[in-house]
Amino acid sequence: MELSLEARRPVMNRLKRAQGQLAGVIRMIEEGGECEEVLTQLAAVGKALDRAGFQLVTVGLKECLTSEGGDIDTERLERVFLSLA
Repeated sequence: MELSLEARRPVMNRLKRAQGQLAGVIRMIEEGGECEEVLTQLAAVGKALDRAGFQLVTVGLKECLTSEGGDIDTERLERVFLSLA
């Protein structure tokens, strides 16, 4: 699935924020941070990645549905979507 730069930009922004959060979690672990705080931040990273994945699917669907002659392979789409669950 080829996405336009405009469609990819918000997904990339989410992923870069998640990357920053993950770097913070790694730093917390290296510095001996409190377990509960580390786990809370790690959960936030996981949710950020999930949201980026769902956004990617949503944007991809919108582009596929609005493109000329864009046949959607529903089985493939379902498989990709369920991989995020």
